Formats: sequence, C-alpha cells, structure tokens
Amino acid sequence: MILAKNIHKYFGSLEVLKGVDLHIKKGEIVAIVGPSGAGKTTLLQILGTLDKPTSADVLIINKKDITKFNDKEISKFRNQHIGFVFQFHQLLPEFTALENVCIPAFIANRSKDETITEAKKILDFLGLSERYEHKPNELSGGEQQRVAVARSLINKPDVIFADEPSGNLDTASARNLYKLFFELRSKFGQTFIIVSHNHELANMADRKLEIRDGIII
Repeated sequence: MILAKNIHKYFGSLEVLKGVDLHIKKGEIVAIVGPSGAGKTTLLQILGTLDKPTSADVLIINKKDITKFNDKEISKFRNQHIGFVFQFHQLLPEFTALENVCIPAFIANRSKDETITEAKKILDFLGLSERYEHKPNELSGGEQQRVAVARSLINKPDVIFADEPSGNLDTASARNLYKLFFELRSKFGQTFIIVSHNHELANMADRKLEIRDGIII
C-alpha cells in the first residue's frame, strides 16, 4: 500500500526527517508514536500528500509514484484515495453532520443523490442515524469525531491517516474510536495510519512504529 525510502524533510536549516524508510501493507492498522517534535505529524502529512518531502528515493502510495505528480494530480489523487481524521475534527460549523460528510464527494463531482445515500449509510453504521441534521455544536465530542470519520470514508479511500484522533476525547471515547477503526477495516478493508501520543491505544494497532529525532527506530 505504502512504500517510502529515504524521506528527508527540511524546514530552513532544520532537518525534521532524516531518511525515513517504511513499508505498510494493505489493510494494516499502523500506529506511529514518539515524543513531541520527533517528526510524526510531518511524516503523516508527507505520506498523506499534504506536504512534499525535501527529497525522497521512493514514495509510492497504492502503486502510484506520487513524487512524479504535479499539484493538480496530487489533489485529485488525495481526494480519490486518501481520507483524513484530525485531532480537532475540522467540521464546518455552518453545515449539518450529513452535509459535512458529503463535502469530499461533492468536490469529486459525485452525484448528489448517490452521495447523500452513501453518507447516510456510513452515519448509520457509526451510530449517528439520529444526527443527520445536527450541526457540530449540537454534537458531543465523540459524535463530532465519528462524523469526521464518516467524512473520511465517503470517497471509499484506500488509506486513512489519523493525526492524534483521540486527543480531544475522554478515555472511554478514545478506546471506542480505536475499536471503530478495526470495525471499519473489517467492513471496508481500509489501511489506517495513526499518529498518537497514547501508547496504550497505539498498542492496539497491528504494528507500532516509533520515530525519534527524525528517524524510525
């Protein structure tokens, strides 16, 4: 699913990633852990095509060499193949839960009726069938995060990147979110890459990678 070799990233003279290598198989749930400033989020953003490496020998996602893509091609690839879940759910406050979930599909020019039907199915699966018309400020923290998960699934992505997805949740809600990732993997077959400070939750993953000082150890 993902093959990266010798990934380097500089911000000015500061080298944040110092030659990262990793291989993630389709359907894996992989946790990336490490102290603050180790390069976890930078690596996640590069793997998720939100940022570009300063240099890389190989960066292949779903059999596509994304280092060869221009900005327009990367945006299209990201919309079609990648989903994101962030610590702060990033829901648009003026839209309902259903509308928030539909937005990535509308960007991809999918039909309105097809998108709404699919969004409702995902929200139902996530236990949010009574929350279609609720706006984010009318939802609990856990419900907001599940809406964000639903939004990440609407385009049937091959891989979902989650950056501290449980950081704003209480312990029980955080565990439930991680269990949900396993349910989604079983139902939809997605690959999950999760950045987390929480080692207890990271230990639930199929594999845990630790990054320190810009390299995976």
